[in-house]
Amino acid sequence: MSVSNGGRIAGHLSIGVLARSYPIERIRAILECGGFQSQRVRDLPAEVVVYYVIALGLFMAVSTGEVLRCLVEGLCWLGRGQGVRVAGKSAISQARTRLGAEPLKRLWEETACPLASVKSPGAFYRDWRLMAIDGSTLDVPDTRENLEHFGKQNASRGAAAFPQLRFVALVECGPHALLRAGLGAYRSSEHALAQEVIAGLKPGMLCLADRLYATYPLWQKALATGANLLWRARGNALLPVEQELEDGSYLSTLYPSPKARRHGREGIVVRVIDYELQAGAHTEPFYRLLTTVLDPGQAPAAELAALYPQRWEIEGFFDELKTHLRGGQVVLRSKTPRLVEQEFYGLLLAHRAVRALMNEAAEREKIDPDVLSFTHALRVIRRKLANTPALSP
Repeated sequence: MSVSNGGRIAGHLSIGVLARSYPIERIRAILECGGFQSQRVRDLPAEVVVYYVIALGLFMAVSTGEVLRCLVEGLCWLGRGQGVRVAGKSAISQARTRLGAEPLKRLWEETACPLASVKSPGAFYRDWRLMAIDGSTLDVPDTRENLEHFGKQNASRGAAAFPQLRFVALVECGPHALLRAGLGAYRSSEHALAQEVIAGLKPGMLCLADRLYATYPLWQKALATGANLLWRARGNALLPVEQELEDGSYLSTLYPSPKARRHGREGIVVRVIDYELQAGAHTEPFYRLLTTVLDPGQAPAAELAALYPQRWEIEGFFDELKTHLRGGQVVLRSKTPRLVEQEFYGLLLAHRAVRALMNEAAEREKIDPDVLSFTHALRVIRRKLANTPALSP
């Protein structure tokens, strides 16, 4: 991506996106609450460093110095950056280190909320907001600190090339909006990270998940949130038919252990939907779904089976984050675990800023956000922000 000439204006407008999604007053309040507001490295106020880390997520293929230069010019254009000068690489690194990850994390947690309205196409099934949970990894620079903290994946012929961080995400399916993220080392248990993420579920949601997550502890924790669940289970899971239902599904009981099953203790009633697909070259023929919606009248089995593929919407989110935002970069930029975490939340904030405006455009045109291309989202952003009110300080 070029940031010269016409691309310079794109940089300015991208800063407009950040200022619009994350007003400087909110950032200053977070910094003040955490005691970060007075931290400067030369001429870089802490709030500028926050915007800078998010901007790094928007321009992964651009040098750190060039990103800061465009950021400062953009902030000045918006009337925000008077007195801020472009610092050198060492000063930038020091500023990021002193700021740490906490302000970015707090900003992320405060702004991570559902984007779709009840009228948004593809965002709801009946009255339930569609959510999905899944995990992924990101490569980080191969430094000693990152290797010790995150670890590497073992490969058939030795270790992988780079250390990796692991994260689990809870995503709103329609607009690809991330609501919760659990971050850890590569060796972290995906189930342990999912425990953090599941807490983001709420009544009125219908959460989709693959069979990795269909364990008693995760199901119990997710059930306690009041959300409804539609998770795939292993085909060999012990779920005997206890009551057949008119739509072909049946009720069974999920137990925490064989001993609990023998004594009939701590069981959770679930509805099971078994179905087969016409097997293609890469298609598994048998599927078993578990749901908390026990009444077939509320959600017929055929509709839930047809709905389950919406789980793959979360793969679209991962693709946007890891392919389109990251671009040609194989790894993140940060060489220490603390800055990796900071950069991770900056990347999430950048993604959300773009997705929020895409969703706004989709709702204005009354279309599914899937119709819009994430790779061309900045063009949509430029059209939306090319008027004075959107860019006024």
